[in-house]
This record gives sequence, C-alpha cells and structure tokens, in this order.
Amino acid sequence: MKRNSIFRWFDRSLFFVLMLVLTSCGSTLPKGEAKTKSQWDSFEQAKSSYDSIILFETTTADLQDLGFDPYSTPNVRILSYLDIIRKFSPNNAVKADDLPPSVRACLAVREACLAYEATPGVNTSTRVGNVVLDLLKFKREEITTGWNFNALIVIDHDVVVYKIWSGIPIIDQMEIRKNPLGPIQDSVGSMAKDSSGV
Repeated sequence: MKRNSIFRWFDRSLFFVLMLVLTSCGSTLPKGEAKTKSQWDSFEQAKSSYDSIILFETTTADLQDLGFDPYSTPNVRILSYLDIIRKFSPNNAVKADDLPPSVRACLAVREACLAYEATPGVNTSTRVGNVVLDLLKFKREEITTGWNFNALIVIDHDVVVYKIWSGIPIIDQMEIRKNPLGPIQDSVGSMAKDSSGV
C-alpha cells in the first residue's frame, strides 16, 4: 500500500515537472523559414541594385551585374510580350493609351520586347506562447518576420525602357488562433461533415 502511494506520488511529481518544462520552454515550438533564393540578403540591398538601373541606358548585360538576370540569378522570371500585356492590361478597362509610352513602344516590336520579374524575400515564422496550449490546439500564437521586394523591368531590344517596384521592407505580423474545444474541435468538425454526407 505504501509502495503504491510512493509510485503515485512519483508519477504526479513527474507529470508536474514535465508540464512545467513544456510550459516554460518556448524553443520546443515549431519554426519555419521561406526564402526566395537571390544574391540579396536584405530589402535595402535589393532596392539599391534596382535604383542603379537607368532607363534607356542599362542593358541586359548591365542587369547581370546588378543581379537582375534570369541566367545567373535564381528566381528571376522572363516574361514575353504577351505576359507584359497581361501584367499591364488585366482587364478591358485598361486601354492601350493608359500604358506608359515606353511600354507601348516596346509591345509594338513584339518578340523583341520582354521583361524580367524578380521577387526576392525572406519570411520567418515562429510559434510562441504556452507550449501546452499550443500542442493541445487551445491557443496558437505565430510571429512572422522578414521582407520582400518585387521588381518588374521591361526591356526593348536589350535596353531597359521601363521599371517599377513594390515590396515590404519590414514584415512583422502576429497571428493568434483560439480553439475553445482544443483537440476536440477537429473531431467535432469531422463528425459534422460525416453526418452531412459530404
């Protein structure tokens, strides 16, 4: 009898210590990173290379030195003149006269007109908060950090005639998801789908 109570006390103590460790140790939560491989390690580096492009002067050879070259830099996409039309005229509301003059002139030469599209960036997601609540799906907190840069460079006969950029210099987002039923929530959802015959 005394031996059973000792084992019971040991089991409870072990469970308490385990819960304490899990609750205090945030490093056990998953962490992930999505990175579009490129020669730039930051938003500032990518933007600096982009700013070095001079319209009607920079050539495709110059773009290779700046990092905007699909044959030497990973993840730089080549767009045909048809792709450029879709980029600038996604619907009938956008007329040819609405396009920048240099883009219109480029499209007029058809196959001699192309564009490079670069989208470098880094997104790191880290789960934070209470490990027990996270593992049991009661509450999940996730922080996403990083940056992304998008550049579109239109080229007419190997010379840059138009460029435009967009992006987010600093990504810092927090997402909190709460499930009052925790792990039971998925089971309830599955039961509801089964009963509806879907």
